[in-house]
Amino acid sequence: MNVFLWIVAGVLAAFFLAAGLTKLSQSKAKLGENPQMAWSKDFSAGTIKLIGAAEVLGALGLILPGIFDIAPVLVPLAAVGLALIMLGAIVTHGRRKEFQQIVINTVVLILALVVAIFRFGPNAF
Repeated sequence: MNVFLWIVAGVLAAFFLAAGLTKLSQSKAKLGENPQMAWSKDFSAGTIKLIGAAEVLGALGLILPGIFDIAPVLVPLAAVGLALIMLGAIVTHGRRKEFQQIVINTVVLILALVVAIFRFGPNAF
């Protein structure tokens, strides 16, 4: 189970690192050109950067504490934080009637919850 959780955490970390860096490195106008990022038009540039920073920090929090065995409780906390971000994304896409995005967000939410539940519980570090 430990190997499975590391794989899930690694996939989640890669996903959120890419998503967060995209939000941090591109302007709001550039993000709005991408049909999958049309939601960004509804938020301020600062909010988009904040979401991106939270995603990058969450991605790092999924991996680094476990690797270095420094405050490993941060791993499930990061997973919970990323799950909350996904809940917000589901609400945002639901309001915009972007149902394909909701499916993706739900899958990512479930994976984040799996990591959180098992790293808090039976497979804690």
